[in-house]
Amino acid sequence: MKFEVFAEHLDFPEGPIALQDGSVIVVELKGKSLKRLYPDFHSEVIAQVEGAPNGAALGPNGMIYIANNGGMSWEEKDGLIAPGPQPSDFIGGRIQTISPLGEVKDLYTDYADGPILAPNDIVMDGLGGFYFTDHGQRREHAMDLGALSYGRLDGSHVERLVSPLFTPNGVGLSPDGTRIYVSETITGRIWWWDITAPGQLDLSGHGAHLLVGLGDFSFLDSLAIDAEGNVHVATMPKGGITSISPQGEILGFVEVPLKDPTVTNICFGGSDLKTAFITASGTGRLYKADWPYAGLKLHHADSL
Repeated sequence: MKFEVFAEHLDFPEGPIALQDGSVIVVELKGKSLKRLYPDFHSEVIAQVEGAPNGAALGPNGMIYIANNGGMSWEEKDGLIAPGPQPSDFIGGRIQTISPLGEVKDLYTDYADGPILAPNDIVMDGLGGFYFTDHGQRREHAMDLGALSYGRLDGSHVERLVSPLFTPNGVGLSPDGTRIYVSETITGRIWWWDITAPGQLDLSGHGAHLLVGLGDFSFLDSLAIDAEGNVHVATMPKGGITSISPQGEILGFVEVPLKDPTVTNICFGGSDLKTAFITASGTGRLYKADWPYAGLKLHHADSL
């Protein structure tokens, strides 16, 4: 598989969004920014974002919705950047909006019964709302239990749908919008639920369906769905993307060229959606690769 470096020297990139003009938007967790990266290697800062912008999704009218985990401490070893425990300047988790002009606003900071912990990833449902993973924070001697949550775009309502989950991270919808997938980082598992209505899941039976549990001490990060319904999930510390069918069959694994244990996310772009953009966060790179599967066109993909 052919890889190209689309951008480098990024400050722990995540949340890639491929745009129609060939540029890619990313968040920088350590850099506390939202950036737009162009094929000619120049970039522009759309906004500075306090805390740690962790995930991003394009909404209506060019508005970008941010899953902000509230802040992280940082460690560097052997030239690689890695996140650490909750920092002293933690501002609290929140969902934010960023306008095309770079205006940052808080959309949600609390549920009805308590604070939002540490949002990680976000996906639009095309029906006036979005799903997000509330990963929770890690402290020196404790960890939060997280949730899969749902919010309305207009700021009118947010709630937990499934809780507790242990380090929920990536989130994505099936091509027909009837199934939602969530990866858990530390367990190496991907779960799925049937969607019965916007923001409503079928929790009957055992409450969730297990798609796959990866061995080899794999940690899972963010994910993307392709047009055939396959799940492509960033896999640590192997440093690449694992592809899984809707039936749970492992289709393959692709490693990034320069060893990076914190490959964190993937999105699809290009005219045929067969170009993958992969964030190698520890080395600060965004890779571009020809992908064997066409990605799923996301809701509001043409709004910016």
